[in-house]
Amino acid sequence: MKFLLLLLAGKVFSQDTLKFFCPSPDFNKTRFASVVSLQAVGYGGSLALLSTAWYKDYPQSGFHSFDDSPEWLQMDKAGHLITSWYLGRIGSDMYEWSGVKKKKAVLYGALSGWAYLTAIETMDGFSDGWGFSWTDFSANTLGTVFIIGQKYSSAKWFSGMSLKFSFHQTNFPPYRSSLLGKNLSEQIIKDYNGQSYWLSFNLSSFMKEKSKFPKWLNLAFGYGGEGMTGGKSNPPYFDSNGNQILFERYRQYYISFDIDLTRIKTKSHFLKTIFETISFIKIPAPTLEWNKNGMKFHPLYY
Repeated sequence: MKFLLLLLAGKVFSQDTLKFFCPSPDFNKTRFASVVSLQAVGYGGSLALLSTAWYKDYPQSGFHSFDDSPEWLQMDKAGHLITSWYLGRIGSDMYEWSGVKKKKAVLYGALSGWAYLTAIETMDGFSDGWGFSWTDFSANTLGTVFIIGQKYSSAKWFSGMSLKFSFHQTNFPPYRSSLLGKNLSEQIIKDYNGQSYWLSFNLSSFMKEKSKFPKWLNLAFGYGGEGMTGGKSNPPYFDSNGNQILFERYRQYYISFDIDLTRIKTKSHFLKTIFETISFIKIPAPTLEWNKNGMKFHPLYY
């Protein structure tokens, strides 16, 4: 991903020293080779790590698929969608940094990310513990198509859309820490109750170019889920007195303001790189939530 480009510098640069973070105006063989090598090492190394550290603990089988679409209120599918979109976005930026023309850079970056995620799904297909998920594959493909369409589109409102992620800790992991995470770093990935996924619209993209409306202000629509301690259903829990504890599973929908960090004006290519790298994070803001139990206002939701 784009933040890994920092590793290529070999030392700490001042903000624009040698214009390292500035995209090359022409094709740069050295940068291109660095990007290809970085993706090969990053993607290939992580696949090798998964094979040895994750799948080795589960028996292997012939290739098979399974239907996990009813699980986790489809929160995991939203995760696949934003992951493929983000890999495509950052990958295309990396190739543009090396001087590859925009249309080719988009294809190189987006398709390499899609191939990586497809390889993971294929590895799942040979594991008895899982299987190839067609809904995961579809979400990955949709995210890739989405970013390619945005990069090719001339419509400002469409290219101004972004997918984002936010997380807050919940009270559910202690009931099933092996599945929902034992610590914060695990819970960010595993606890779907604390995750929210957003479609963020840049408001200035709907206005005239000369409008003085803040270019960085977005309106975001989010989706989340609550009460999940299992994929399809919750196992029974009992308190110290033997009384059963019941968790209600339900969907959540949000509307909130957001900030598009990539539209904050700065002459520093270093800051632009940082803003682009973390632009998938939804900025905490006042939020209105709707769920099956009614409306709820959050003064600051993340």
